[in-house]
Amino acid sequence: MSVTGRIAKATTDYDDPASLGSRLRARRIAPLLDMIDRVYRERGAVRVIDVGGTESYWTILPSDYLDERDVTITIVNLPSESMPRAHGRFSFAAGNGCELEGYDDDSFDIAHSNSVIEHVGDRQNVASFVHEFQRVAPNYFLQTPNFWFPVEPHFMTPCFQWLPVSMRTWLVRHFQLGNHQKARTAEEARTTVDSIHLLNRRAMRELFGADNVTVERFLGMPKSLIATRREQPSEETPK
Repeated sequence: MSVTGRIAKATTDYDDPASLGSRLRARRIAPLLDMIDRVYRERGAVRVIDVGGTESYWTILPSDYLDERDVTITIVNLPSESMPRAHGRFSFAAGNGCELEGYDDDSFDIAHSNSVIEHVGDRQNVASFVHEFQRVAPNYFLQTPNFWFPVEPHFMTPCFQWLPVSMRTWLVRHFQLGNHQKARTAEEARTTVDSIHLLNRRAMRELFGADNVTVERFLGMPKSLIATRREQPSEETPK
């Protein structure tokens, strides 16, 4: 295993609660917990859509916590992904986050997405993803790596995202970087490079609004960007 592969395993092994990635996730989800608690107080149950997510991600929250708040989670992934059978609080659906046509407006209480928006493609796809993400739920929580963090999290290579496309393609073609195996052809390497478009704070603010975007820092550096929206609690009708 390459050096960057070992670093990726040590820092992004989300099946290990002691890994750096797991600990950072647990710390950053405070706004999500607040949403879940508020929705539960309002409605007595919580419906979540997780766009591009995994069941294992939700182990960052204790099962008892989710049970007590009657949280159900619909995980939507591309049809090419393996689709587990529904069980417990989880259901699974094939779909495209850029076109969630199977769901009406506010079909869910909370829309959630973790490290997905940087994979959806060009600006038009990103805009479509954000529109659909905001449409299907009045509350949302979305996290994405920050373009300006010095270590690219997918390839675990310092300054990788700041290099010219040609150099990034050459590196992917000739080395195993992070969780990515060495590409077999130059075309495959270019496809891998083109599959990830990291966003910066300015782009996130344009997409979600400046007031809805916060920065997660690691060692003082801007590691991730988090977009949140909380539905205003309903006011009781005066008696």
